[in-house]
Parts: sequence; C-alpha cells; structure tokens
Amino acid sequence: MTTLDTAPADAVRENAPVDGEPCVLIKLGEVVLKGKNRELFERRLADNVRAAVRPIARVDVIRRHGVFIVRTKDADVATVDRLAARISDVMGIVWAHRAWRVGKDVASVERAALELMDGLTGSFAVRSRRRDKRFPMTSTELDRHVGGRIADAYGQPVRLKNPDHTLSIEVDRDEVFVFSGGLPGQGGLPVGMSGRALVLMSGGIDSPVAAYRMMRRGLRVDYLHFSGMPFTGPESIYKAYALVRELDKFQGGSRLFVVPFGKAQQQIKSSGADRLAVIAQRRLMLRTGELLARRLGGGALITGDALGQVSSQTLANITALDDAVELPILRPLVGMDKIEIIEQARRVRTLEISELPDEDCCTMLAPRRAETRAKIDDLRQIEKRLDVGELAEQLAASVQEHRPVYGDAGAA
Repeated sequence: MTTLDTAPADAVRENAPVDGEPCVLIKLGEVVLKGKNRELFERRLADNVRAAVRPIARVDVIRRHGVFIVRTKDADVATVDRLAARISDVMGIVWAHRAWRVGKDVASVERAALELMDGLTGSFAVRSRRRDKRFPMTSTELDRHVGGRIADAYGQPVRLKNPDHTLSIEVDRDEVFVFSGGLPGQGGLPVGMSGRALVLMSGGIDSPVAAYRMMRRGLRVDYLHFSGMPFTGPESIYKAYALVRELDKFQGGSRLFVVPFGKAQQQIKSSGADRLAVIAQRRLMLRTGELLARRLGGGALITGDALGQVSSQTLANITALDDAVELPILRPLVGMDKIEIIEQARRVRTLEISELPDEDCCTMLAPRRAETRAKIDDLRQIEKRLDVGELAEQLAASVQEHRPVYGDAGAA
C-alpha cells in the first residue's frame, strides 16, 4: 500500500489551490470501536473501497487515525467528486468528503480555505481539528485566524450555531485537509466481515430493504428469485434483476439466481393444501434456498417478513416457516411498519423499481382467506404427499445465474 511518506510530491493540480491536491477523506463509523479486531475490519473496508471505485480510477487508500485518505494519480476535481459519490455507498463509512490536501503551514491552509469559500453566500463557521499537536496553532486559534481571513476577503458573517456553510480543517501528521460539506455514508460494517447469506428476493418493496440492512451489518449476500414461469411472463425476473443491480452498489459482485417455480406451484395447488397453500409454498422456497445457500457457502437465509404487516405474517406462521429449514432465517424488518420500510426503500433507491407492475408468482396460490395459524403437522402431511425434499432438490438444480452489475444497463 502506498503511504503519504513515499507518495510523489508533484501535488499541484489543475484548478487546485497552491500546493493543493484533491482527494477523498473518509470518516469511519463503528469500525473504530472494534478493539483488537479493528485492523481486520479496516483492511476489509479498504479493499471494498478499492473495488468500488475501480471503474473510475486506480486509487491508494491510506489508513490514518480513524480516517482513510483516498488518492489517485493526476486527479482532477471532477474525478475526485465521482470517487466521493461512489465511496459514499460503501458500507462502513459515515462521511465521504472531497477535500484539498495541502501543505502543513498556515499560508497553504488560508489559500485552500479562500478557494473553497469563493462565491458562497450566507453565514459560515470554521471547525478545526488538530490530530497532530505539533502544529503551531491550536484548533481555536486556527478557527479564528482562517475565519477572519474569509470574513475580510468576502464579507461573509460568522455564525457558529447553524451556519449556512461549514469549512472544516483537519491537521494530520504530514499535511492538512481542508473541505466544506460532504456526502453521508451508509454506516454499519464492511461487507464480508459477517459472512455470507442468501436473500429470498421477490419483486416487492420489502426484500430489497432486508438485503440492504443485512449488507449494512457486514453480510455479503446472494439473491434467489422465484418466477412463476412457465405460467407467468418474465417481468418479475426483469424486476429482480433491476433491484439486484441497484443493490450491487453496496457490495459489488452480486449474484442473482432465478428458479422457474410455476410447475411446483401447480403441484402444491393440486395437493389439497387449500388455505395452507401459501405457507406450503413458502416452506418449499425456504427449503430450496437452504440447498442453494449451502452450495454457495451461506450461513443464513434472509427474508422481508415483518410481523403483522399482512394477515399471513403471524407469529404462528413465522414459526411454521422456521420449522422447514435448519439454517437460521434472518428477518431484519420484523419490527418495522410499512411506512418505515417504504421510506428506507426510497432512500436506497429501490422503491421505484419495486413499484413497477409485474405478475408475482405468489398470487397464483392466494386463497380468499389467509391462514393465520398454520399447524406444522398439517404442513408436514402436505409435504409428504408432495415428496418435498425431492422437489426442492429439483428446483435447486434448475437455477439460472445472473450477475447484475451496478451502473450496467445491460439486459438480464
């Protein structure tokens, strides 16, 4: 890994302040609380950052005192802006700032500050932080000095509480970072630190949000979608593909597995399951998911279930679903209501895709009245008639793999 001590010194870039170089300054979240394991978390996070920005530029990621510095050779402002935007989607990061890296002297800091504040209107405040206490000014002195220069140059009023603009100055070991504003990150843990799991991905609103929440807790996820084909069209597959492509920005390397489920549904319908048909179907989906997850090295299944959100999502039914498999079933939305889920779907930009029309395979078995107290013994009798173990094996063997890539508008 390149360090700042060995990095090239030709730091003057086009449109940069004197002695300045644009870079991205990353602020970490709970990663810094990991004690003796922090080194492992930070290494994984650095690897994830490099992978995320690889289509934009090859970068050096320098770890330093609870922050990361991302630099790229011959960077211009537009490239660094793109890097900051992409980095803000990487799990484990709280803020991504496009900053100027300047010399460790007051004059260089002044020039960068004046450059950043040029053309802005309204009140401002300067917030300084000295990670290197050898710097000749204290944080308060630097705030007052630079703030005075900005006020003299542009006539902007200083307002320490709720200013229109905040200029940040961070004095580090070998340089000073000057920046204004930033992009909020996703927080959480680096993807991959908590293992791997398989998401049962419908075309609805809930399961993409469940996937996002589990990636945020460090899980790398694969996706399994059940299509009603050959009795429905491919629209639900297109939706699932689009959803996974959007979610791919949080982890990269996503895989979507599609199972044609229509004939299995037909068998369930013919088995006399009646009001238990939907629960029997979901148990079969979970069994199929468990077989695929074990093949992929996954340690859990993830669903978008939320307790009481629809009439069939009762505690009794959830218990009946858990009985179908040995792998743990993670339900990150279990205590959320629909409004909360929709708001999170809007924030992660999956809501519009989920709202597109399609023919959901689950509607093929929807009874007039949903079963709210499914009995496990009754479900096992239905599964015995269906030879559900063999059926799940056949379904798992029929999967088709797709690799949706964030930013790639290609078809599935």
